[in-house]
Amino acid sequence: MQSNKNNWLNNIISILKNTPQNKRDLLDILKNSVLDGYVDNESLRMIEGVFRVSEVQVRDIMIPRPHMTVIDITDQIDEIIKKVASSGHSRFPVIDDNRDEIIGVLLAKDLLKRSLDDENDDVDLHELLRPAVFIPESKRLNILLNEFKSSRNHIAIVIDEHGGVSGLVSIEDVIEEIVGEIDDEHDKKTESKIIAQSHDDYIVDALTTLDEFNSYFLTEFSDDVETIGGYLVNKFERVPLKGEIIVISNLLFKILSADSRTIKRIKLSKKT
Repeated sequence: MQSNKNNWLNNIISILKNTPQNKRDLLDILKNSVLDGYVDNESLRMIEGVFRVSEVQVRDIMIPRPHMTVIDITDQIDEIIKKVASSGHSRFPVIDDNRDEIIGVLLAKDLLKRSLDDENDDVDLHELLRPAVFIPESKRLNILLNEFKSSRNHIAIVIDEHGGVSGLVSIEDVIEEIVGEIDDEHDKKTESKIIAQSHDDYIVDALTTLDEFNSYFLTEFSDDVETIGGYLVNKFERVPLKGEIIVISNLLFKILSADSRTIKRIKLSKKT
């Protein structure tokens, strides 16, 4: 026991004598601490996530425009209430018949309170809307997280360089970059395991089978595993961390979500 205490003390003294000069030095020290048993893997992944948010941009984690759940203010109030109740979300971008015209944000709790106080026909959604926050795709997550904290706002509308709506990002999306995927009782598995964001960029569920992946992307990947996630683990020769990148043939794979055991979500970009 005394020997272990001495080793621990010597390790701390060594760290203090060799002050890390940058994030890479500090991460190297922490990784060595994992090997020595002073830091567990999950803690290391979370620390790496904290560092990574200063490098990741909103475009890397946003919900693409086609997959946003939006409320059209021209819809009947009964239909809007049904959509809010069935979605499991708490905040909704509101449009006026045009998905590029976000006129505000509706909170489910505001709608519920007003619908309980008044007859549905008397509910004026315009009175319930809160201002929408618009941010560029290039904003870095550490800056966005600080803005969320200071404004107490929980979602932002992402716009492209032409001012069009390209997606949505929430404070939960940012936090998941640090702590990993957060599942709740409302989360549903998407029916499509491959989602096209553009002609060259895709979001891929790691559970997509190799056969399905090969058929979609006209590749010929083969291995003794069933899924693209397992295939990438073999290529990395370990479970990669979020944010890590590997290039195979003309495809660039970026890990969007992973835990200590498996890859969950991947961004794929075709290299030209």
